[in-house]
Amino acid sequence: MLRTLPLAGAAVPWLLLPAPVDAQARDRADAAIVVNGQRDPLGLDERVQAASRLGLTLRETPASVEILTQDDLQARGLRTARETFDGVVGATAGNVPGNPAVVSLRGFTGNTVSILQDGVRISASTVVQRDGNNWHYDRIEVLKGPASVLHGEGALAGVIDKVTRKPVIGERRLDNLLSVGSFGTVFAAAGINLPLAQDLAVRADASYQRADSRYDVDDNATFSAGLTASALWRPSDRVSLLLAVDHAQDRYDATYQGLPLIPARYALDPSDAVVATNGLVADRALRRRNYNPQGAYSGADETTIRSRLDWTVADGWTIAVDLTGYSADRAFLLADSQTFVAPSAAFPNGSFRQTYQDFRHDHRFWNARAAIGRDGRIAGRRSRFTLGVEHNDTDFTSLRRTAPASALPAVDVRDPAIVTVPDTPAIFTAGDVTFRSRLRQTSVFAEDALDLTPGWLLVGGVRWDHIALDRATVQNATGAVDRNRPTFDPVSWRAGTTWAVTPGLTLYAQYTTAVSPVSSILLASIANSRFRLTSGHAQEAGVKASAWGGRASITAAAYRIAQRDILTRDPSDPALTVQGGRQSSRGVELAGVASPLSSLRLSGGVSYTDARYDELSELVGGVRIDRRGRRPINVPSTTANASALYTIAGAVTIGGFLRHAGAFYTDTANGIRVAGHTVVDASLSLPVGRQATLTVRGRNLTDAFYGEYSGYPTTNVYIGAPRSFEIALATRFRP
Repeated sequence: MLRTLPLAGAAVPWLLLPAPVDAQARDRADAAIVVNGQRDPLGLDERVQAASRLGLTLRETPASVEILTQDDLQARGLRTARETFDGVVGATAGNVPGNPAVVSLRGFTGNTVSILQDGVRISASTVVQRDGNNWHYDRIEVLKGPASVLHGEGALAGVIDKVTRKPVIGERRLDNLLSVGSFGTVFAAAGINLPLAQDLAVRADASYQRADSRYDVDDNATFSAGLTASALWRPSDRVSLLLAVDHAQDRYDATYQGLPLIPARYALDPSDAVVATNGLVADRALRRRNYNPQGAYSGADETTIRSRLDWTVADGWTIAVDLTGYSADRAFLLADSQTFVAPSAAFPNGSFRQTYQDFRHDHRFWNARAAIGRDGRIAGRRSRFTLGVEHNDTDFTSLRRTAPASALPAVDVRDPAIVTVPDTPAIFTAGDVTFRSRLRQTSVFAEDALDLTPGWLLVGGVRWDHIALDRATVQNATGAVDRNRPTFDPVSWRAGTTWAVTPGLTLYAQYTTAVSPVSSILLASIANSRFRLTSGHAQEAGVKASAWGGRASITAAAYRIAQRDILTRDPSDPALTVQGGRQSSRGVELAGVASPLSSLRLSGGVSYTDARYDELSELVGGVRIDRRGRRPINVPSTTANASALYTIAGAVTIGGFLRHAGAFYTDTANGIRVAGHTVVDASLSLPVGRQATLTVRGRNLTDAFYGEYSGYPTTNVYIGAPRSFEIALATRFRP
């Protein structure tokens, strides 16, 4: 059945359109599109850059890859990086102040998940990632499983590539989105694409978002803004040159550290959201409390400039050159822990004593990458090959000052007074150092995909990295310097295969390796910088299939990932930290999309992860404690999401969305268990004229009280936002 759908910036009916081959294919769509059902709804025939530099489609890639297009993001109401990452099958995300939008994926978390922008990794995600507006991205590509062979150290659990919107040659258009909602939330964004000549186009996107608090917490105003601009010159079908600049800013006042757990006997409204062996609970009565002192905040100001040259030389030969420069200033000022003190005469409700930190980042980075490729034949068989070299330089300075609990006055648990932190270095007696890191990395990489038969493909790759770190720790009070200059030369590789059993059914399997530092390489202590890199490997097998005339797609995967040489305690001397610990995960994932009717789209995904420490011990009260068999922090065993979009009379679209995550732990002892949760959202979209769409959305409609992620202290848990509503107007103009 043929149907005409009006398009707009936030129009849910977009999701009923066929998945585009690339951003430009989607951008060339007219204001009114005639579609015939759904074709390739999971984008299995799309090419992605996060999984390979060979131009392989998802069907040809022997790995799990998930794509969220800008249309998907808007239809599902995913506004920021954290919300987007949390919407990935098998992933959970949180907004830890020093690591906004931190991701747990396939049993691992933190800097084991690499986050890229347009294929370039600037640093560990624990250093650079912010919870920015996702309006600027054409799509989010998620490669699950080890990927050091493509993107270097740190990519043990997977890679998330944020692909920005690009200019479209010959296109003139203007997109706008304005929304208002609960918690004083306002979002405004616009994007314009202009042709300047037959072979030249420019695009610019701007976004602004503010809220009293994204979590409905006291004294926690948030702000984020972004500006991206780029120019694309394509003088011929063989040559294209892209120049781009991206700028982003954000600030979170009185940084929210999550809800501190308190003893059950002092709770006014204890919940079952957290169960702890030590009797701590999450008190609903403290839901909106923020204990951070006045002047505490987290913020960042970052700018990226980049260029990419693509040149098809001749006879299948191509050359690609990427240049990237990046600078950022970040600040993290917050009370990083709260210790409960029982009621007293001064504080009859009980009180918290808090430590305080003032961390700053001055971060400068540049990267150059060149690759030569050929799509040709070897002995009559198709071979796609890439050989490249990459070099990057990082200069990173971090001021890290910590004040003990004695430096701040205690605050009442029920009615925390506004506390101002003394603006003097004298309070930072617990630590006052400056980290200076200079990191130089040179890499050589190669990939090949060989068609043994028309349906049987072999894929392999190898990467060698030379990493040189010059790390100094300066004691600000005395000027004393401790320095280390380690070098690392890891080799990563992968081997995989795909077999097209039938035109709609593909089986795949692969083996991959990866390396990762024991902690963020730019922030590691001098002691930790002396350890060698940890190593990991993974096996994965799965299926990718399309059926029902292309109106249904499904992917399924089973995997096992193992990491060795993580930090643990020396069995013979528990006071010593050594390498030798091991961690692993194994699991299955299933995702599918179907359009049984031209007006109905059903999608969903489910994952199961069995993650554990295979060898780990910790020092507790001077005693070595064995943690073998325990589950890693912030890793649920199950996740699931589902959505249904139904369009009535080709105009009004009703949407329902469900997100579930199982229980997780906040500590390696698994003594504090955060209960699983299910969140339900819904939307209603209708056209306003021919070029606008109005969307009303409700989030967490059941008003669930649930733990979303754990914070720095194991006794702090981030509570998900309560029920909220918003209304959005999206427009699209094409003169």
